[in-house]
Amino acid sequence: MLVLFETPAGFALFKVLDEGKLSKVEDLWKDFASSDKARKVVELKAFNKFENTSDALSAATLLIDSKPSKGLRKFLTKHCDGETLAVADSKLGNAIKEKLKIDCLHNSAVMELMRGLRSQLTELMSGLAEHDLGPMSLGLSHSLSRYKLKFSPEKVDTMIIQAIGLLDDLDKELNTYAMRVREWYGWHFPELTKIVADNIHYAKAVKLMGNRVNAVNLDFSEILEEDVEAELKEAAVISMGTEVNDLDLSNIRELCDQVLSLSEYRAQLYDYLKSRMNTIAPNLTALVGELVGARLIAHGGSLMNLAKQPGSTIQILGAEKALFRALKTKHATPKYGLIYHASLIGQAAPKHKGKISRSLAAKTALAIRYDALADGDDNSMGLESRIKLETRLRVLEGKELGKSAGSTKGKPKIEAYEKDRKGAGALITPAKTYNPAADLVLSTEATPKKSEVASKKRKHEEAEPTKETAAEDGEQEKEKSKKKKKKSKDTEESPAADADGGEKKKKKKSKDSEEVPPSADADGEKKKKKKKSNTEDAAPMETDVSAKKEKKKKKKHADE
Repeated sequence: MLVLFETPAGFALFKVLDEGKLSKVEDLWKDFASSDKARKVVELKAFNKFENTSDALSAATLLIDSKPSKGLRKFLTKHCDGETLAVADSKLGNAIKEKLKIDCLHNSAVMELMRGLRSQLTELMSGLAEHDLGPMSLGLSHSLSRYKLKFSPEKVDTMIIQAIGLLDDLDKELNTYAMRVREWYGWHFPELTKIVADNIHYAKAVKLMGNRVNAVNLDFSEILEEDVEAELKEAAVISMGTEVNDLDLSNIRELCDQVLSLSEYRAQLYDYLKSRMNTIAPNLTALVGELVGARLIAHGGSLMNLAKQPGSTIQILGAEKALFRALKTKHATPKYGLIYHASLIGQAAPKHKGKISRSLAAKTALAIRYDALADGDDNSMGLESRIKLETRLRVLEGKELGKSAGSTKGKPKIEAYEKDRKGAGALITPAKTYNPAADLVLSTEATPKKSEVASKKRKHEEAEPTKETAAEDGEQEKEKSKKKKKKSKDTEESPAADADGGEKKKKKKSKDSEEVPPSADADGEKKKKKKKSNTEDAAPMETDVSAKKEKKKKKKHADE
């Protein structure tokens, strides 16, 4: 029996001298404890050396996929006639058996034999020192790891990150330069700002026209529409702008050249970004577009980092500040971030944007993982997901009430109930009617009426007046006596000179009283009654204050 052993230097074939020892697997390691014991079990029969590092790498990569290389097939057909071959990989043994018709063996005894050979490899193979084997294995492992990564310049997403960053910067610069052109040339031709809204068309018109006097003789058909051109020429004749010299106009035209060159480079950069996105992330591009997909990759750091994120994170990617502010203030968290600018969310109504953004984020997460980890370069998955999302959007908007996305069925219509209907829609038992005899009613004899209770309370209150009402009556009598005394004093102090005037006034009053109708007398009596009632209300307050003062004086005397 022969044993196939792979080394960084090449393939080795060992001859098993004593096959009986393979039956005792547990004690096989003792036979490889030293080089002398190992030579009694196996010996080197043949060795196939690799020509260079690339040859070793190609052979190793084929072995990883369980495929024999061309050099290995030649080597085995030359030295394995009628022999059983022990291999470390069962799949490799099956491939060798199919192609070379060589019987292969793989079991626990073979694996234990491989361990023993690995421990005594430098002693069993002459010309292969340990200090040479180490660098060989290290170099081959490095080459193999680079191959496993499948490094391809077509899959570098750093170009996308740099391109989208430059595109955003160009948009800012273009906007700044265009506003400067409008403000600068606006001093000479201010009406042109309202006539031409587009910044690029404005810059082209300014570059072609120069001084507004030349506008009448120029043709703007390549830049502007006919009605806009006619309006421009009319405004140029009656413009209220100031005059500028040729030096100012030359500087303005140079700024217009900068705006136009930046816009051309921006269009070129967008085409480059579109092609790179379709190459690196075709499914992501089909779902959300080139610009949104590139911004997601740039925000995540790389396509692989973005593939590790769940759909809920992708949904709010770009709205981190709003998210943490909402969590801090205990308000509602944001529903979307950078994904809001996708065309699918733009098509949705405001009340459906949250649902569509959640569904789109889930599909986007799957598309990103497919682009990052799968070998295919087609965008079929992204297109299918987009079709499903569009159908869901139509269902939410009510355009297709009978259909819905996925495997769910439309809900049946709810029909109005009719009590006289017979058949499937009718009730099995008739509806119960209201029974008024079951109500509990109290007897009128046991419970007295409310009116009787109220009349008894009033009689009781009238029969027993309180102490407060008695005190108020006494205070009112005292006040009346005081007023009478004051009036008598005033009459005594009045001089005799005023007596004549008083008599005249009395006569006038008597005449007025004769002329006044009885209705006026009734009004006067009412006023007198009101005054009396006011004085009677104010009296209890004064008596209360005086009573309190007297009580305080009595307490002081008692304490003394």
